[in-house]
Parts: sequence; structure tokens; C-alpha cells
Amino acid sequence: MDGFDRNDASPHGSWQTNRIHGSATVGDVLQARDVHGDIHFHQSLERSFRVTPHQLPYAGGRFVNRSGELGNLDRIVADGHEALASSAVVVVTGTAGVGKTSLVLHWAHRVRDRFPAGALYVNLRGHDASAPVSSSQALDRFLQALGFPAASVPVDLEDRASLFRSITADHRLLVMLDNASTAAQVRPLLPASSGSLTLVTSRNSLPGLVAREGAYRLDLCRFPDEEAVLLLRAVTAASRSSDQPDELAELARLCAGLPLALRIAAERAAGRPLMLLRELIADLKDRSALWDVLTAETEEETDAMHSVFAWSYRALPEAAARQFRLIGLHPGDEFGLPAAAALAGSTVAEARRQLDVLVGAHLVEQRASTRYQLHDLLRAYAVTQVQQEEPAETRRDVQRRILTWYLHTADNAQLMMAPFDRYPLDVPVPPDVAPLAFDDYQSAFQWYLAEAGNLVAATRAAAEAGFHDLAWRLAVVLRAVYMHQNAFDDWEATAEIGIRSAARAGSRAGEAEAYESLGKAYFQSRRLDEAEACHRAALEIRREIGERFGEAVSVNALGLLGLRRRRLDEARSWFEAGAAIFGELGDQRWAALLLSNLAETQCELGGFHAGVEALERALTVFRDLGDRSGEGNALFFLSWAQRELGLLADAHASISVALEIAAEEGNSVWEAHWLVELANVDRSAGRPEDALRSCEQAVSIQRRLGDRSREATALDRAGEACRDLGRTDDAIRLHEAAATIHRECNDAWQLSGTLDNLARALCQAGREDQARAHWSEALPLLASFDDPQAAARYQRISRQLTSP
Repeated sequence: MDGFDRNDASPHGSWQTNRIHGSATVGDVLQARDVHGDIHFHQSLERSFRVTPHQLPYAGGRFVNRSGELGNLDRIVADGHEALASSAVVVVTGTAGVGKTSLVLHWAHRVRDRFPAGALYVNLRGHDASAPVSSSQALDRFLQALGFPAASVPVDLEDRASLFRSITADHRLLVMLDNASTAAQVRPLLPASSGSLTLVTSRNSLPGLVAREGAYRLDLCRFPDEEAVLLLRAVTAASRSSDQPDELAELARLCAGLPLALRIAAERAAGRPLMLLRELIADLKDRSALWDVLTAETEEETDAMHSVFAWSYRALPEAAARQFRLIGLHPGDEFGLPAAAALAGSTVAEARRQLDVLVGAHLVEQRASTRYQLHDLLRAYAVTQVQQEEPAETRRDVQRRILTWYLHTADNAQLMMAPFDRYPLDVPVPPDVAPLAFDDYQSAFQWYLAEAGNLVAATRAAAEAGFHDLAWRLAVVLRAVYMHQNAFDDWEATAEIGIRSAARAGSRAGEAEAYESLGKAYFQSRRLDEAEACHRAALEIRREIGERFGEAVSVNALGLLGLRRRRLDEARSWFEAGAAIFGELGDQRWAALLLSNLAETQCELGGFHAGVEALERALTVFRDLGDRSGEGNALFFLSWAQRELGLLADAHASISVALEIAAEEGNSVWEAHWLVELANVDRSAGRPEDALRSCEQAVSIQRRLGDRSREATALDRAGEACRDLGRTDDAIRLHEAAATIHRECNDAWQLSGTLDNLARALCQAGREDQARAHWSEALPLLASFDDPQAAARYQRISRQLTSP
């Protein structure tokens, strides 16, 4: 049996990821028909959603006017309209505050039932002061919202876009892309399915989408006077029925017909029913010069926004006004209730009271029960007010408090999400910080999902503010979370910040930790040369400062690189050196991890007896520590070694226990990978039908997970089972599909084995000439490998090519 990819989990490795090409159609022709029961290998799992997303935010209670624009939108989804014969795109443009998002959300909620595949939403923040959401980040969120595990989302933008198009094909999906800045930001996010609809809002006209994608553009203008008065009436009627039309018209004029300003002004008026409207108007005029930072499309619009924001802000109770301006120091654009409390240094209950006031004044939007955000114009206003009203020392204290809150809350989350991979935070919780604690994995994971963008923003904000001690620690604490989610964009961004901040802080140990984090990110995304550079940098620092534990961790990482590249002697040397250090330090778990890695290397080199002995020792430690990941992984390798030694009953028992662990932990990544070893055991024991059943199960899970490399391995093993059953044609198709994927993944070792298997199947079918072509392709792939298993494969194929 040829070598396998490892199940990289825990500190001794990393979750394996692969480039994904969702447009591949080879699986469409694959079936193992009537082999045993009903076994089918097909692509339907790649084209179905595991969940139906419903991501549209709340649209708000009152919506008036815009009947003409709503009618135009209605005609696009009318039955038989040509727009939905292909994937339609509608671009709603207009100046800031004109109500683009409100209109589109209101209409999207009206028509969402026409899109049974669900609705996706992302705020691209194209006009925010902070960094916009990239197309790659948005696709990552979309793919996860459709049920695609974070650990299996591809790294590259092109691959993410391809996968998104593939899995949304043949589904009627509604997509809302809010606050886009450019057509290039939008294009990768467009679904391919006919019948889908994408709604884009932007301050820019995005002519490229109209020209290339045939988008419908709807230009949203300011309200004319009569419609602006109607909006004011709708909000104030219950409390101010005696307001005169000319005064309402004057208030509408001061708001420049902008719905955002109109709503804020109307709420201010409604909240003061006993105050004459002309007095409120005079007050509004007095505030018009308080703020000159925002830039709208015209001077009239700028003045209107300045006036209304200042007017409403000055009317707030002091506690609410303070909460509002302190939100300007939050590192992200959306925030949770506990974060608002941390900003103000208050309790959660007090923060909720102040946010209720701000929501009522339309200065803050409530997106969920405990999630809030500011319109980008209002956020800019909050930043201005905090800079004007809070001393510099106070602002720095607040910034450090919120960033420290994120650091310690992230630390508590990593404790639940990755306890064995956790970085031990070495700074105490300050007395004025009350970080969140979590009871279980799920609560910690949900917090991470909600705060993922803010965690990157917090790391960046800490560095920009000169809090380098917090920045590098945030990057390192997040490593344990990212390594189990494969959140490569965020992982690389925070690690790079961490390296720079640790250097600025003068922390050589911090630099090494951040280099290790970036090295792991590169390793898991298969950028091996860059990973090696980072791990060697970390190793050099750790040796320089005499940090033996970290040195051994870096040595292990370099061993894993050798294993991934199939430089087995090199890998063994690294693992032996690391194991010796951990033995000296008395760290049982890490010693067991290195022992397991060393055993895998020994098995790859043909040393199965030594591998069994090492794995049994490692298993004892993992079981004593309750490390289920380490235990399952060791059992997987133990089954392989026992099978190669002919101990098939022992091998079956080992892999069965491993699969029980996967089931108990609910870990489909482990299950899919380990099912292939069960298939190998069953084949060796003369049970090809059972083997084929396990492969079918593994292929289905791997397609759902998006792990193309391991899908190919399962397809290849299924082809071998079909050969055993005499189903040669099915075997050939399965091996061809596996070879196609291994080529896409640029995996020379696995491809050489699959081509060998394909050639054998072709010989079995009497197609020797075709078989020789595949053997000829496989032979040069083996030239770079010098281990016994590779040499044996090379010699066997050479004999086949030289035989008559």
C-alpha cells in the first residue's frame, strides 16, 4: 500500500487544505453502479447547500415613499422578465445618506420568498475610513454561510470565486452587496445561476458592471420636498399632529431631502412633543457650524448632515452622548453589547440603556439583539466628537481598555476552542477590564464568528496606536483559533502585524511566536518555502534567547515540512532532535506528539515494527491526558503499520476506535480521512465491497468539506476496490478522476501512485498502450524522492515499461 497524507491536527501538524476548483466536472461521470447496495460517486454534494442562509439585516419598521423605485425593482423579478433568464445584477447608486441601503433592504425582504436558496448579505464598507471588506473576505463569509467549513475554504480569490459559482449553480439565490466601492470588488461575488439576483448599493456609478455584466442601474435621488414632508409626518404624526406644513417643509429643506438626516431630525422632533417646531428649527440652524469633517456630494448636503448630526447629538443625555462618541474608538464598524460596555467602562446593563437611547435617536443601528453598528457617516461624526471632547490621555486609556478586553476575551475563547494548542497569555487582566468567559466550544466559536473582523481590526488598531505589546499578543493568541479554522486572510494579516509589533516592543520571544504563527499559516496553505523561512527565523531567535521549549516547537515544524515534501531522512532528524528536547523538559504531551510524528516517518521509510512500538507509547500519553485528537491520529497511523505487518484484526480494531473518536467528537474531517484507512484494511482482508462502501462515504464527506486532495485519495482507493471486484471500467474512471485532482493540487507523490493504479486498471482491461503512457508520466515524478518506498515504486514502473 502506498503512503498517505497525514491527518494534520494539533500542534504537531495543521489541518490540511488544498486548492479547490469548484468548476471541475469530472465527478459528474463517476458512478460505481450496483456494486453493493446503492453506491454512487457524483458531484451533487458539491452543488448543494448544507444550510439555507437568511442573512438580510432587519429593514426597519417605517418605510415611506420611493414607490417609483420600488416599482422598477418589482418589474425585474416579475414572472417572465428577461432579467432572471441569467444572473441579474441591480446597482442602486446615490449620494451618502440618500437611503440606498434602506430601499434595497426593504424591497429585498418583500421578494425574498422568490429565492428559495436563501439570501446572502455583506457590507463591503467601500466608503468607510477603515479598510474595506475585500472580495476574498466576503467570499470566505459567503462560503461558510452556505455550510462550507472554514477549514476547507480555498486560499486564493480565484479558487474561492470558482467554488462559489460552482456551489450556487442551479439555485435561485438573492445576494446583497452593500456599500461597494468598485466593480472589481463586486465581480467575484456574483453567483452564476440563472434566476439569481444580486443587489449592489454604492455611492459610485460602477459603469463597469453596467457595461460588462449588463447590470441595471437605479440612481436614487434626494427626496423632493413633498416626499420629505411625508416622511417627517410618518415619524412625528403620533406625537406632533399640529405641526404646520410650512414648518415641516422648512425642516425638510434643512435636511436637504436626505432620508438619513430626515429620520434623525424627525425622531428628535417626535421626542419633544411640547416644543414648538419653529424652535426646533432655530436650534437646528444654530448647530450647523459644529462639524465640518464629513464630505458629501454637495455643499448643501454637507451642511445638512453637519447640522442634523450635531443637533441630535447635543440633545442626548450626557451618558448616551459619551457612549456615542466612545464608539468612535472601537476598532471595527460593528460591535457587540459587551464591547460597548468595555469602551465605556460600564456594566452591560448600563451600556444597553445608553444604546437604546442611541437607537431611538437613529444614531446607532441595531442589527441583532446584542449587535450594533453605525452608518459610516455617523461613525465619522463619532470619531470627530471623541477627538474634540475627550482629552488625549482619556482616549488612549479607552483604546487600551477595549483592546485589552479583546485580547483577554480572545484568550478565553481559545481556551474553549483549542485547549491543547493554546498560547498561555502572560499578562494579567487589568481591574477595569471584564472579558467574556465561555462555557463551551460552541459559545466561544459563535463569539469568534461574530467578532472575526473586529479581531483583525483590533490587532491593527493596537499597532497603529503604539500598543505593540497588545498587538503581538493578540496575533499569537489568535493563532490557536485560526489554525483550526484555516482563516488564512485574517491569520496572515495578524501574524505580519505581530512580527512588526513584537520587534517594535523589543520582544524577541514575541517575534518568534509571531513568526511561528505566520509559518503555520503558510504551511497549511501549502506555501512551503515561505513557511520554512518563517520557522527558521523563529528557530534562530529561540536559540539566540535560549528558549528551549519554543526551539523544540520550531524543530517540529521543520520536521513537518520535511514530511510534507517527502524528505523523510530530513524529517526524521528534526523529529528526533525535537523529541530529545521535549524529553529533557519533561513535557509529556509534546514528547508524545513528536513520537507520533517520528513513527509516521518511520512507517513511510518502511520501519513498521518501530512505528508500532512508538505509536503505542504515544497512545498511552494521549489517553492519560485526554487528548482525543492525538489519540485518534496515533490510532490511524497504528492501523496503517499493523496492516502492513499483516496484523489485520489489530488494524481493524485500531481504526475502528479512531472512527469512534471521530463520531463522538462530531469531527467529519477526521472521519472522512480515517474511513479510507478502514477501506485499506477491508481490502487487505478480502472485503472489497466493504472497502468500496467506506470510500463512497469518504468521498461524500470530502466533497462536502471541499478537501480535493483527500477526495482524490478516496477516489483512488475506490478504484482499487473496483479492480478487486472486476469492475475495471469503473476503476479506470475513478483513477482518472483522482489523477485529475492530484494534478490540480500539484501533488507529485500522490499523482505517481494514482497513475500507477490507473495503468494497472488499463492493463486489466487489455489497454496496454494507454497503460504505458500513464506509467511514462509517473516515472519522472518519482525522480525527486529518494526513500525506499519511492525507489520501490520507481523500479516496479521501470520494469513495466521495459517488459515486452
